[in-house]
Amino acid sequence: MEGHGIHLTATLAAAAPHQVARGRSGPGLVLRSGDLRRAIREGREGNLVLFAVDASGSMAARERMSAVSGAVLSLLRDAYQRRDKVGVVTFRGDSAELALPPTSSVDIAAARMRGLRTGGRTPLADGLLRVRRVVQTERMRDPNRRTLVVLLTDGKATVPVNREDGGRLRAQRAVDDALRSAGLLAEAGVASVVVDCESGPVRLGLAARLAAALDGPCLRLEELSADNVAGVVRAVRDERPRAA
Repeated sequence: MEGHGIHLTATLAAAAPHQVARGRSGPGLVLRSGDLRRAIREGREGNLVLFAVDASGSMAARERMSAVSGAVLSLLRDAYQRRDKVGVVTFRGDSAELALPPTSSVDIAAARMRGLRTGGRTPLADGLLRVRRVVQTERMRDPNRRTLVVLLTDGKATVPVNREDGGRLRAQRAVDDALRSAGLLAEAGVASVVVDCESGPVRLGLAARLAAALDGPCLRLEELSADNVAGVVRAVRDERPRAA
């Protein structure tokens, strides 16, 4: 917080109780230097909400992208007042992509989120490593901006960091790499929440393990929709304590 001139009302209130002792005999107040109060403007810290979205698979991936796209636009509609920025990292096939560089523009987000591709394998570790690089870059630009990572995944990881890994242990290496990448985000002090999109009778439970590695909550939504995803972000974002 910074001073912005004299706060007249507070200064007068500080001086008023001492007028008799100061020998005031006419109109006006007798002021001393200790009465002066400065006007304080409380700056509102901006947030960076960074979605990490599993775009692998087909129908389920399209549902995730639709929910995130709607949530991004919803969050950006009040971003001007909050000084917030929103970005999206997607991961599919063999790599991760910064689909929406952090922005506060609804128009830019709408254009960038239109027609994003889905399908292929799940390079979860690459997605989390890309998120970490984006966070590092944004912290250099604005060290005071608070970051919240929202990971939407069905809890599968099929591509390890080392593409040459193969054989029966490939899947286990992919999981280990994903958990290790999540731990790096946690070590960097990044707040995270995992939205568990896993479905079906047999569940691997990796989303919960990822949340533990990220040191954040793991949530399941009754319905994966833009309103519900935006609601999760607002709830987590607004309950986090602000720096003094």
